[in-house]
Amino acid sequence: MIEDGIKSLHEKLVNKELTSDELVKKSIKACHDIQDKTNSFVTIIDDAKGQKVTDDLLSGIPYGIKDIFATKGILSTGSSNTLNDYVPIYTATCVANLESHGAVGVAKTVLDELGMGGTGTTGHTGVVHNPWDYERQCAGSSSGSAASVAAGVYPFALGSDTGDSVRKPAAFCGIVGYKPTYGMVSRFGMYQFASSLDTVGVLTRSVEDAAIVVDAMKGKDEKDMTSWDSSDIHLLESLDGKVKGKKLFYIKEVCDIENYKKPSEELKLHLENFKNRLKDYESLGISVEGVSIDQTLLNALPSIYVVISCAEATSNMSNLTGIVFGPRGSGDTPFDMITDHRTKGFSPLIKRRFVIGSYVLQSENQDKYFLNAKRVRRMIVDKMNSLFEKYDAMIAPVGIGPAKYLDNDKNMLSDDTSVLDELLQIGNYGGYPSITIPDGFITDLPVGINITGKVKDDANVLNIAYALESSMDYKNQLAGGDK
Repeated sequence: MIEDGIKSLHEKLVNKELTSDELVKKSIKACHDIQDKTNSFVTIIDDAKGQKVTDDLLSGIPYGIKDIFATKGILSTGSSNTLNDYVPIYTATCVANLESHGAVGVAKTVLDELGMGGTGTTGHTGVVHNPWDYERQCAGSSSGSAASVAAGVYPFALGSDTGDSVRKPAAFCGIVGYKPTYGMVSRFGMYQFASSLDTVGVLTRSVEDAAIVVDAMKGKDEKDMTSWDSSDIHLLESLDGKVKGKKLFYIKEVCDIENYKKPSEELKLHLENFKNRLKDYESLGISVEGVSIDQTLLNALPSIYVVISCAEATSNMSNLTGIVFGPRGSGDTPFDMITDHRTKGFSPLIKRRFVIGSYVLQSENQDKYFLNAKRVRRMIVDKMNSLFEKYDAMIAPVGIGPAKYLDNDKNMLSDDTSVLDELLQIGNYGGYPSITIPDGFITDLPVGINITGKVKDDANVLNIAYALESSMDYKNQLAGGDK
């Protein structure tokens, strides 16, 4: 396994302690070593070659690519049977940017089908298993990327985040998951799920590595009209750990245990761990205050996500017909062929989301459901923006505890936890930069803590996370290591 972070690996490459070819081969071997246990990969790129080592920190470094990103000449399935033979003739901009820095893609990782899921169980190649406990989920949709980084296959992997699809898998796998500000990294070549929410992200084992990777990927792209010029933002250079005087807030309604009627033991431990950690931050000069947000507004979070994401997905994925690309359906007419292709190709979860999306977009339903969801989304964003005028960032525990069991009957779920479980969706509603870092262990399984800040304030958000990480012992940890 590859235990070192990017800077350490770069130093070894520069000092000729190992070659890029040797490092890439080691990473490919690690892919094969964990595949039977975790099912992290759709494709392992066995013929990947090392690259010339330069002053660039990423030169010669192997990494994983979520299979939602197009890679020229390499199978790119979106973990869906509708694309199970699709080999693109182009490469996603974020991948091309990493290639220009000398990074070497060695695997395409499993995701929930087309990015629409949070369990890592709906990919067409099967379930992804958590390397900390093979009976547990990784969450999703960036499940294969999270599992492989946590297992030490390479120092980083690409993910995409529409609701929490980078940040929650990071928490469940004991690593770092960073979702930059919306549009900071081009989405050209990333299969669209929900266009107003989708963001390219990265999974690493340290905040520093997350900064290095996004520095290399970000920038305006003429192929993505939502991208913007971030040339004045230098994430790695901004990591100095100086956070004295920073002010954070947490939401009382979701972080105070007394607000839950029948909390599980894991939830009690999770929130207790979170509150204890807040006390530790005082030594860094950070102040943390609890704030209240209208419970009715908070309760709307999960429903808004379902309505908006399903509506946008229904529109975006209307091109998956089996006519232009993907396995050809059977039938006497094009309509019959499309029906056959979509009926056989999509999992029940995807079909259900398309039905919801089509329903809320019908002319007689749009105002009641879709447009109303967007109105409430605006209310949430306005509330968050008002808080960011007073505070540097929001801090929150990730989810309701450690990774859930793959066997759903074993999960100890409590009442009234849906808002906490879906809280990170706020980061997508407002396009905010948001990062999850490891925050210790509960019942020998990792849990995470999240920092979310105002739009384009990525450097500040990452530096706060960097300072918090520096005060803990959970950097560059591998699954199964010392807890």
